[in-house]
Amino acid sequence: MPPRVVSLLSSGTEMVCALGLKDALVGRSHECDYPPGIETLPICTEPRFAVDGTSIEIDQRIKALLHEALSPYHVHAGAIRELKPDIIVTQTQCEVCAVSISDVHEALKQTAGLNPEIVSLRAESLDGIWADIANLAEAVSVEREGNDLIARLRERMQTTSDTALAQSERPTICCIEWIEPLMAAGNWVPELVEMAGGINTHGEAGKHSPWMEWESLVATDPDAIAIFPCGYDIAQTRKNLHYLTDRPEWRELKAVRTGRVHLADGNQYFNRPGPRMAESLDILAAMLHPEMLTHAQRTGFVALD
Repeated sequence: MPPRVVSLLSSGTEMVCALGLKDALVGRSHECDYPPGIETLPICTEPRFAVDGTSIEIDQRIKALLHEALSPYHVHAGAIRELKPDIIVTQTQCEVCAVSISDVHEALKQTAGLNPEIVSLRAESLDGIWADIANLAEAVSVEREGNDLIARLRERMQTTSDTALAQSERPTICCIEWIEPLMAAGNWVPELVEMAGGINTHGEAGKHSPWMEWESLVATDPDAIAIFPCGYDIAQTRKNLHYLTDRPEWRELKAVRTGRVHLADGNQYFNRPGPRMAESLDILAAMLHPEMLTHAQRTGFVALD
């Protein structure tokens, strides 16, 4: 009998399903929304801040909670107690983006008699993502399936990369992970840029996403700009673009003048370190090399008008 799994992380939920254990999931976080059917599972978490509003308002709300030494998220101990999981999937990569391992430990203090195994994902690079998949596969006793999944994803991404690197152009690109205040994409994204045949201008591979100054973007003046804020779909991103487009220098940027500003779904792609890194690479390669557009998930990004 497969273990009972509660996943409190969107990428973890996708990993469990990609390993063929969707039926083992008995609970999820409020953010888990893929693959289809997951939304019927009981929700075990909620944010402590209002998630509507502008990017600057959300940033301020989260920082206010952290200033008070409060987690931005709450784990429902009662739900965990009722679901009786054998395994809880959480993360230590970013306390702002999702429920953390400390949140889980706090909830488990209120669930006397339960002693689930905690699998904490911590990827900061593509190799880290593969390691997370392998560790999760081991925890749910499907090591072979985990190795096969990793091999398939790496092979698919290598094929995309080989095609991208065969293109003659090596455009510079700035990948934006938050709009106001401005943040560049770090962690695995610079690796994706390199694999997609581009030159990354801000953010370092294997390091947390850094805040960046508007003046730095203007000075670098990249060939292309990709905007995929963490947790935002394309519609939400559009609503916050005025923080960029209202700046007088915006229209003078090379990427704007040449029509190479793209919006991507940062909620579904790029910011979920899981199986859909392959689709994220397809999207980025198509942004940089329009001739590769047929290889991209067309719903994953749009060119800014």
